[in-house]
Amino acid sequence: MAKLIASLGIAHAPGVTGWIDKAPQHEQDAVLAGYREFGRRMEELKPDVVIGVANDHLLNSPMSAIPDFCVGIGDEWAGPAPWFRDWLNVPDYKIGGHRALGRALVRDSAKAGINHSFAEKLLFDDNWSVPLKFLFPRYDVKFVPIHMNAIVPPVPSAEKCLEVGRQIARIVQAFPGDERVVLMATGGLSHDPGGPDYFTVHEDFDRWFLELLESGDVERVKRELTFDKLLTGGDGGAAELLAWVVAMGAAAEIGHPKAESVFYVPSVPMRCGMGGSYWNLA
Repeated sequence: MAKLIASLGIAHAPGVTGWIDKAPQHEQDAVLAGYREFGRRMEELKPDVVIGVANDHLLNSPMSAIPDFCVGIGDEWAGPAPWFRDWLNVPDYKIGGHRALGRALVRDSAKAGINHSFAEKLLFDDNWSVPLKFLFPRYDVKFVPIHMNAIVPPVPSAEKCLEVGRQIARIVQAFPGDERVVLMATGGLSHDPGGPDYFTVHEDFDRWFLELLESGDVERVKRELTFDKLLTGGDGGAAELLAWVVAMGAAAEIGHPKAESVFYVPSVPMRCGMGGSYWNLA
C-alpha cells in the first residue's frame, strides 16, 4: 500500500520569488533558509507523489460557483498561468500528475460523505508555483493539486478541513501501490492582499496559529479557529491557513498531530507572514 510520509504547511506568497530583494537582507536570508530546509527534507524523503492543498485566488472558478475542494485528476500540469509569469518571476514548468490517486481521492471521499469537485485542467498561480520551485526544483514528482475555497464565504470550517485531511490520509494509506506521498498545504500566513492591512503583518496572530498547530490539539482547533478569528490575520489572506488544517488532519489520522514550526519571518516588504510547519510521519 502507499504511505503518507510527511505533511506540511508553507507560505506561498509571491514576494519570495517576485520582489524578495525589497526586504532587508536578514529577512531574505531567514526566508530562503526556511525554504531550503524544507527542500532538504524533501530531498531526504524522496517522495513519489505530492498532494497539494491550497486556494487558487479565484483563478479557476467564478465567485458564484466555488467548490469547497476541487481535485486535479490530470496526467500533467503546467505553470505559472500566463498572467502570473512576470509577476512571480518563476520560469515555466511542467509536472506530472497522478490520475489514479486523484480519482481515488474523489471517489473514496464521497463514500465517506465528503463530496469533492474534480478537473482535468487547472491553472496554477503562486499557490503551487512558489513552493514547487523551492521544494521540488526538478519537478520530478507526481503532483495531485487540490484547490479549495478559502476566500468567498461560506468557506469550509476548521472541523471540515480536519476531516478532509483525515480522509486524505486514509485514502492514501489504502491506495494499492508503493508510492511515498507527501501532503503539501500552502498559503498564509497573515496578509491582506489589496486590503487595508496590505502593508501589515499580524505577528501575534501568526505566532498564535503556529503554536496552535504545535499543540496538536484538534479539539482546540475546532473551537478557536473560526472564520472571524482568521479575519484578524488579514481579510482575504489568512483564511488560506485552512489548507494547513487539512495537513494537520492528515497528520492526526496517522497519529502525529503535533507540528514542528520550521521557520517564521514577519516580512512587511513581502506583504506576508512567511513561515512553515511540518509533521514527520515517516
